[in-house]
Amino acid sequence: MLLRALCCVLWPLVISASTPAADSPNVVVILADDLGSGDLSCYGSPENETPRLDKLTKSGAKFENFYAACAVCSPSRASLLTGRTPIRAGIYSWIHVSHKMHLRTEETTLAELLKAAGYRTCHVGKWHLGYNLEDGTGGPTPADHGFDHWMATGNNAVPSHHNPRNFVRDGKVLGKQEGYSCQLVVDEAIAWLDQTHDSTEPFYLNVWFHEPHQPVAAPEELSSRHSDTDLPDYYGSIENMDSAVGRLLDHLDSLGITDDTLIVFTSDNGSYRNDRRNNGDVRGVKGTLWEGGIRAPGLFSWPGHIEPGTIIEQPAGIVDILPTVCAAAGISAPSDRTLDGVNLLPALYGESLNRSHPLYWFYARSRPVCVIRDGDFCLIADPEIDLSRENLFDEAMIGDIKRTGLVNFRMFNLKEDPRQEWDLAEEDPQRLEMMKRAMISLHRDVVEEGFDWRTAE
Repeated sequence: MLLRALCCVLWPLVISASTPAADSPNVVVILADDLGSGDLSCYGSPENETPRLDKLTKSGAKFENFYAACAVCSPSRASLLTGRTPIRAGIYSWIHVSHKMHLRTEETTLAELLKAAGYRTCHVGKWHLGYNLEDGTGGPTPADHGFDHWMATGNNAVPSHHNPRNFVRDGKVLGKQEGYSCQLVVDEAIAWLDQTHDSTEPFYLNVWFHEPHQPVAAPEELSSRHSDTDLPDYYGSIENMDSAVGRLLDHLDSLGITDDTLIVFTSDNGSYRNDRRNNGDVRGVKGTLWEGGIRAPGLFSWPGHIEPGTIIEQPAGIVDILPTVCAAAGISAPSDRTLDGVNLLPALYGESLNRSHPLYWFYARSRPVCVIRDGDFCLIADPEIDLSRENLFDEAMIGDIKRTGLVNFRMFNLKEDPRQEWDLAEEDPQRLEMMKRAMISLHRDVVEEGFDWRTAE
């Protein structure tokens, strides 16, 4: 309790510091791809066994209401690195080779902030904030956004998680790799840690898995455990990822640095599987802004700082990772632009969060198209302008996105109605009007700031 009290008193000092404190933690951010909020055994999965992630939960904190920043992957990845809602950062949808859209170098990333403060930085795994890493034509690479070392794929592992052929290391195409993607990613992370562990500088390590995004693949001994399901490799790939996480955690232990390391685990959006068990028995799937499309696991471990077994009900999300890590490292979060995330350390230490505005989502292809969450309540809305398009985002849509108003407002109490079945708009008109004003104001602010790719060269 004394530690918590001291941390709460020192928040202003921590945020204003420009260099890391002497006890700044190492930081490991582990991101799954298309993992549903109900796909881990620590979140009640009836199918998967994920003992290593379960152990991480027991050693730290589990958020019961944690969220991706969008219902598809590229926007959530941009939000994780910038602390901004994705459209502010210019990412409206998942990035395709045909797009100009990418994470612009004008954005300030978590890697850049930590590197400037003396951290070593490394990214391994899926990137999907540019595209053609193989020939360097698809936008900025991890190196352009603050990572000293990287091994990544532009998008998914090709042809699948098994023996992928599209990894690139620091600009060099690697060709076909033998093994499974999650294990190859952890191999690279471990090799980098071994090469740099003698340094006195702390490190920031991104471990962004491809699992369980399609096309899935997994070792037979894991897939066969799920032969009675319609997609055994889906579940097998999650258990393979859990095994890879375990190898990474064991290596941190072998280096004697677990106690000095803040670990975060989450997913970029909900599962694509149309089975409520995968998404925590709530409505919706990947690609939709119903709860099932945006809820994600949220695990945080920092020995000596986070009490083991902590359960947090307060809503939080990927957008909060940058300000949280900055606070833990004792460095300043960017003050020259709007940040939508908040520092989660108070919640991790048993205190209340104080947000200046609600959590917010907008995704043009989804109905609902816009969502905010404030406490236990969420408000959803549809677009006034028809934004119906094919799966691939068209940058010509940006004009309509910037012009559209919001209509068809519906309100739900997610604590009492997580499946979003009972619209409370008529029952509580005062709250409805308050949340409508907040949504409309925040939405206008976000889309006005969003970069217009129609003007890009």
